Amino acid sequence: MDLRESSDNKYLRMCLSTQRNKIIAALVFSFILNILMLTVPLYLLQIINRVIPSQSADTLLFLTIIVLASLTTIAFLESMRRLVFSHIGNWIDRRLGGFVLSGSIIKSVNKCRPSSSQSLRELSTLRRLFSDGSFFPLMDLPWTPVFMLVLFMLHPVIGIISLAGAVALFCLALFNEFSTRSLTTQASDASSTSYRYAASVLRNSDAIQAMGMRSDVIGTWDRYHDKSVELATKLNSRSNKITSFAKFIRMVLQIAVIGTGALLVLKGQLTTGGLIAGMLLMRRAVAPMDRAIITWKTFISARNAFDSIEKRLALAPEFRSQQTLPLPQGYLSIRNVSYTYPNHTGSTLHDVTLKVHPGQVVGITGNTAAGKSTLSRLIVGLAKPDSGYIRFGGTDISKFKAEEIGPLIGYLPQDNELFSGSVESNIARMGEVDKLAVIEAAKLAGVHEMIMQFPSGYETDIGDGGAYLSGGQKQRIALARAIFGYPKLLVLDEPDANLDSDGKAALSHVIKEMKKREAIIIFISHQSKVLEFADSVVRMRKGKIIMSLADNTKSRHSKATPRLTSTSLTKVTDQ
Repeated sequence: MDLRESSDNKYLRMCLSTQRNKIIAALVFSFILNILMLTVPLYLLQIINRVIPSQSADTLLFLTIIVLASLTTIAFLESMRRLVFSHIGNWIDRRLGGFVLSGSIIKSVNKCRPSSSQSLRELSTLRRLFSDGSFFPLMDLPWTPVFMLVLFMLHPVIGIISLAGAVALFCLALFNEFSTRSLTTQASDASSTSYRYAASVLRNSDAIQAMGMRSDVIGTWDRYHDKSVELATKLNSRSNKITSFAKFIRMVLQIAVIGTGALLVLKGQLTTGGLIAGMLLMRRAVAPMDRAIITWKTFISARNAFDSIEKRLALAPEFRSQQTLPLPQGYLSIRNVSYTYPNHTGSTLHDVTLKVHPGQVVGITGNTAAGKSTLSRLIVGLAKPDSGYIRFGGTDISKFKAEEIGPLIGYLPQDNELFSGSVESNIARMGEVDKLAVIEAAKLAGVHEMIMQFPSGYETDIGDGGAYLSGGQKQRIALARAIFGYPKLLVLDEPDANLDSDGKAALSHVIKEMKKREAIIIFISHQSKVLEFADSVVRMRKGKIIMSLADNTKSRHSKATPRLTSTSLTKVTDQ
């Protein structure tokens, strides 16, 4: 079954349904295992009631052979059951790991902030539920009535006492569920918050150390961590109390069965073998509930992980049916676009209208928080406008599949990040490395000579997030990545922020070359020397376009290039 064929949001349940045959096999193993668990009690019953009185060594030998064969079968089936569930857990982890990460990427894009890897840890939690045997008590629980039936056959009183103990443990398990559910969620959330904050601290370790912020930052983390530890301690305390009480009930139940059985033996209503067999059967009957109480935290964590994973999978584009559209050619049209960030009041962008033709360069400038970076995110399809539209080649850019239109888009965000790996892998956008195309992009971005000075050239490992590179080096390699494959739409957000004079000269060369290749170029900058390469400069303030200035000097050298005017910015009509 291809999980991507369904529009249902229950992707994880669908995934589990593909393992139906293995789960059925494990249930069959559980049935046989629980039936074979009757072997030892019945063996003791027969020895005490029949073998010893009859003094029959042959009967003892025959029964012992049968029991040994049964025990061997039990060990084999238990091993097979663990193996099956381990394979299911590993299969789920491998099958869904990429989709969960994909959903986390989309969530990060939608919320405009880095998302944690918590969902991947939750997937590991779900895998451990299957692989460490925590799921077995639930599989053994349906066979408890079988043992209860045998106990009633031994003697009704023994059966009633065992049933009462099983009901008490079952009620305790329910109480454990309801009393710890909310606390478990709170503890998990607090722990995630603590880890996220610690991750942000480590990402900014240089600034923290340089500006003497370490004590204050650690103090803040301590508050998050203390809350996490406090909730975890409270949860463990409550769970330990319930576990201890369950142990008390189990011991009282054993004493009750042994004492009552002894009394029945004295009255001649039960044999000694029946007493021993009844004690063993009772322990086996209540064992699933007893183990469920002990592992209940694992169940709750797995259930929370299940819900969280389903939410991530619902965001993964791989599960959405999206029509394949012809790749766009033509101008970029932005019409009456307004946008507000989630959980924010007031529009970040308001009624923005713009049209840019192939081979045209538009510079965007404005004060801080004018909406420039937000507009660039909408242009490359990272968010959808609340109203209006953004069309590339006449088609709404949000309608295209990211994997299909991605090669046509070059994007250099304000906070550019590189990936762990080699220089060439980063320039090739982490895909299959075409060395000629990588070198061509590097030369165009003016970084070829710089890269060749690295220890291993293009194969040099740049460290975690480009840790071994300077800010300017990362910026220029990210620029090479943006122009890799000569995209038709190039959006550069503050591309000159960390560049020296050579880097700015290389950026100017990139803009000129991409313009010759009829690319649509939009870049954001406060540097007049870079903005002078634009055919038009758009000024923004408080989410609106307030002015458009044509670069007359530039236009004299490129008469074929269409220019934006104030009228064309405010009164755009699509052709």
